[in-house]
Amino acid sequence: MSLLERLQKEKSGEVVDNKNTKLKKSQPAQDDPFAGIKARIHSKIIEEIKTDAFKEIAGDDQDAEEKLEKEITSIVESVLNEDSSYIPKNERQKIISEIIDETIGFGPINPLIQDPTISEIMVNGPDMVYVEKKGKLVLSDVKFKDDQHVMHVIEKIVAPLGRRIDESSPMVDARLPNGSRVNVIIPPLALNGPTITIRKFSEKPFTVKDLINFGTITPNVAMFLKACVEARLNIVVSGGTGSGKTTTLNVISSFIPDDERIVTIEDAAELQLRQEHIVRLETRPANVEGKGSVTIRDLVRNSLRMRPDRVVVGEVRSGEALDMLQAMNTGHDGSLTTGHANTPRDMLARLETMVLMAGMDLPVRAIREQIASAVDLIVQQSRLKDGSRRITHITEVVGMEGEIITLQDIFIFKQKGKDENGKITGEVVPTGIKPKFMEKFDRGGIMLPSDIFTP
Repeated sequence: MSLLERLQKEKSGEVVDNKNTKLKKSQPAQDDPFAGIKARIHSKIIEEIKTDAFKEIAGDDQDAEEKLEKEITSIVESVLNEDSSYIPKNERQKIISEIIDETIGFGPINPLIQDPTISEIMVNGPDMVYVEKKGKLVLSDVKFKDDQHVMHVIEKIVAPLGRRIDESSPMVDARLPNGSRVNVIIPPLALNGPTITIRKFSEKPFTVKDLINFGTITPNVAMFLKACVEARLNIVVSGGTGSGKTTTLNVISSFIPDDERIVTIEDAAELQLRQEHIVRLETRPANVEGKGSVTIRDLVRNSLRMRPDRVVVGEVRSGEALDMLQAMNTGHDGSLTTGHANTPRDMLARLETMVLMAGMDLPVRAIREQIASAVDLIVQQSRLKDGSRRITHITEVVGMEGEIITLQDIFIFKQKGKDENGKITGEVVPTGIKPKFMEKFDRGGIMLPSDIFTP
């Protein structure tokens, strides 16, 4: 949908979904004293956007957005100057910001997206927008006019990605231009109205130094993880929702040498790897006829034919776990992935379940042998009660004893207490156990301080 078409829809108050099903008109907010003048500004912008000069500005030039902002600001100011009623300076600036956000941004939530202190945005309907700041949920003062206004923003998010959202496909995963992850669910499934959840990622990817400063890891743990990546160990980052798995995976993957070919596989591309030789693959949902979907499992299989040195899967959720384990067991050492689990032991149980979801009638012992052979290290991450994200366990997968996969903790998080601000204090400390895979470090000529495993 072009900028002109979108503005015309917004002016008329209509929302049209991907099946051209017209939804009811949205009415201007009753308590907005400037609703009339905003409507006139929209009309003026629509007139101006038809001109060749405006079309040139809205071209492919990298400064197009900045030029559009200046042009729209000029149009808004000219309309406000023509208006006979007195509008205070702060209200004029607010109107300009709102018009720019509605025209080339994401409406009322645009300032929240641009706020670096906010890590998550949750739109639970037009009148309830929550944000996460410093690990705590806060109700913001941002409001939409109505459900149709929320739908406008949803269309702006999903349309450029070729995704669709309508009654036949009421859920979608997408991403914003800045890489933030977006989940959308609409009625009839969402009873509160159209619901948007945005997980923001830092514009500048976090580095290992950032994680050390946050207290997520210690310098010794960072040194150990770097050695594990260089020694080509297979690593699973496990944790609950919002625990920081993807951020940690980004940092761990930054240790991969620049001369290796990396293939990343994700549902919605959000990994921010900084190496040069990267091939990024992303899943595709089914089309209107329910055909043409490409799953993570399909992409994992395909990636093995792409001569990867490393396969990095954003998250394993189902049958692709079997293909991932087979890749790890057949020469693709040094692969990385994440998974949802509360403890390292739970992660193993989840992997078993996901392998069974592949539809292969394998004996449990065979599955466990595959897991024990493929996975070398589990990095467990948790979100603590104070909102901080910490690595709580770094656990080696040792092997099999009878029917059981044996694990041993190399590092664990020791909580010391709380400071005067209520923040949990503590650090990741060694358990005193040396990992069995130290011989891989020796073969690769990787040296670690002799006291790194000393409690």
